[in-house]
Formats: sequence, C-alpha cells, structure tokens
Amino acid sequence: MPAHTPSARARHALDALNFTLADVRDGLGPYLAIYLIAVRGPQEGWNEATAGLVMTLAGIAGLVAQTPAGALIDRTRGKRGLLLAATLVITLCCVTLPWVSNFWVVAATQSLAQIAGAVFAPALAAITLGIVGARHFTRHIGRNEGFNHAGNAFSAALAAGLAYVFGPLVVFWLMAALAAASLMAIWRLPADEIDDDLARGMAAEQHDKAPVSAWQALLSNRKLMLLAVLAALFHLANAAMLTSVGQQLTHIVGKSSATSLIALCIVAAQCVMVPVAIAVGRCADRIGRKPIFLLAFAILALRGGLYTLSPNPWYLVAVQCLDGVGAGIYGALMPVVIADLTHGSGRFNVSQGAIATAQGLGAALSATLAGFIIVGVGYEAAFLALAAVAVMGGLLYAWRMPETGPAHAG
Repeated sequence: MPAHTPSARARHALDALNFTLADVRDGLGPYLAIYLIAVRGPQEGWNEATAGLVMTLAGIAGLVAQTPAGALIDRTRGKRGLLLAATLVITLCCVTLPWVSNFWVVAATQSLAQIAGAVFAPALAAITLGIVGARHFTRHIGRNEGFNHAGNAFSAALAAGLAYVFGPLVVFWLMAALAAASLMAIWRLPADEIDDDLARGMAAEQHDKAPVSAWQALLSNRKLMLLAVLAALFHLANAAMLTSVGQQLTHIVGKSSATSLIALCIVAAQCVMVPVAIAVGRCADRIGRKPIFLLAFAILALRGGLYTLSPNPWYLVAVQCLDGVGAGIYGALMPVVIADLTHGSGRFNVSQGAIATAQGLGAALSATLAGFIIVGVGYEAAFLALAAVAVMGGLLYAWRMPETGPAHAG
C-alpha cells in the first residue's frame, strides 16, 4: 500500500499508540520530584537540590543516548520492536522506585529509563513519515501530538483522582497499566505499511543512493545546528517550570494535595495542547514555521513571569495552562522543521536524535539550575531566571533562523 494512503488500521494504531504512550514515554516526569521530596523527604536525605541532581543525571544519560537512538532508527527495520523494548524498560525502572531509596540506585534506574525513552520521539515520527509520506507529514504530526496530549490529560486526571484517595504511590500502578495498553497498540501497528526509506527522510528519487553520514548530516547543516541551540534554550527554560511548581505546592498544601494539584496542572496544560497541536499541524504549511515558533518562546517567557505574582495554588494551576500553548507548539512543530532541514538526506531520524540531545541537555541543566536557585534564593528568582532564558531563545530565533516552510508561507 502506498505510504501516502495508510489503512484505517494503521491510522487507528498510530492514534492509540500516541495516546497510550503519553504517560510512559517520559517516565515519572514531574511526579519523580514530588515523590522524592514528599514521600522520601529530608529524613532520607532528599530535598529540592538532591532531587534536581537525580533528574540532571538521568537527563544527561538520556541526552547521550538521543543521537545513537536516532541513528539506530535510521538503520533498523524493526521499529516496532524498539518501541516494545523501550516501553518495558521504562516501566520496570519506574515501578521499582518505591522499593529503593539509595541515591545512586534511584539515579541509575531513572537514567536507564531516560536512555530507553530516547527511542520514542524519533521512532514515532519515523513511523508516521514512513506511513503517510512527506506531503501529509505536517498534518499527521499535529494529529499525533493531539492524541499524545489527550493521553497525558487522561492519565493525569486519573492520577489526580486516584492520588487523592490512595496517595501518591498510585502513579506507579497507573503507569504500569498504560504500558500494557501501549504494548497492545504496538502489536496492532502494521509493519508492512512502514516505508523504511521514507521513514528516514530519503527522497523518492534518491532511494538508490547511499545516504550521507550521520556526522555529515549534522555538522554540515548550519541551520540544523542553530535549531539544536534553540531547542536547548527552550528546554532550559521550560523543563524545570512544572517540577518547580510541584515542589512549591508540596510546601504550600502538603504531599497528598500537591500530587493531585500537579496532576491537575498537567491535565489543564494537556487539554490546551490538544487543539493547539492540531491547529499547528493544519496551519504550519500555510503561514510558516517561524511566526508560530516565536509565539511558543513568547508564551514560555510570559508563563515564567506570571508564576511569580502569587503563590495561590489555583492561580498556579491557571498559569500552567499556558504550557499547553508553548509546549504544544514546540511538540507539533519541531519534527516538521527538522524534516524541512533534512529532506532528501536520509538522516531525518539521526537529526531528530541530535536535536533531542540538545533539548535533553537543556532540560537536564534546567532541573539543577532551578533547584539551586530555589534553595539559595527562592522560587520567584528561579521562575524569573527561566523566563529570561526563554526571552534569549526567542530573540535568537527571530534574528538568525529563517523560515523553513513552503516558499509562500507567511
């Protein structure tokens, strides 16, 4: 079956996979900091700085794995098997956390989870490109992101309600249940509809040519290198915002209510991300990538500033809704810009891995940066510092990054 006419089974399996993997692909995410601070706590040597250090170490392990993961996806025809293995590894690493408390054991398990998580973003984008082709890729990436955010909202809503009744440990069992559903969705994905040449960004007229090397694809493309810097700045500003809000809520309302409120923050943001991602997928070819991406940086900076205006828990939840706009745009648009910059090279996935390495570096440093600022100066200073980084990223994008979309865009 041609790649641009996927079957109903392929479309539904992609939708189900993005929905069910939403809670699995990022591991425990912000719940990790809440669990370590609220449940383990100072009596076991955990505070904002040590929790941030674990997240930094895990983030570094994940970012080191990003580019090799992308290169592996470019080469392999067993993309479904990679997704299955990564799902199992992340789930096992996270559900064992209640039985371990040693700093280095926690850091090791979470680092392994981050390494496995490096597979998901490039594999899902590659499978989508291989099924639908380049012409319909922008729209389908927006659809993928919409289902991903809907899945995040669903799982976070469940976590909020269940944590209120059963306590914060319930997030571990919820993750295990969704991992089982993910395995079923992977099994339903038809392998014979994935064109592996299209999946790595090889143009139709170049299928018989050897692709350029990974290093040549990455280092010879100045726009791609600039995009990596911008991705790092975006995540340096964004990654620690939600975890910092979660830590602040832990001190304001207590551990049980904090888990429910942070889940509500996630639900609110993810509900906003669903229409944002779909809209980006439909509009990016028409109005261009650059103005939409600049909006993401502007919203991120505004969000950081607004967090400082009030410690009221419900106000913080309301501000978190802005994450749905900024992160929703980023998630839907980044694979599209990478595809623009690598079309015909056959190195779409290794380039995704390189960008993910850069954004992982930014995210890893973000947790430590915010953690030490919070311990030394306070939450308001941390949020303002993160907002300043977002402003820097937006200015750099406006100054140096050209429009990468269709010539008539904008």
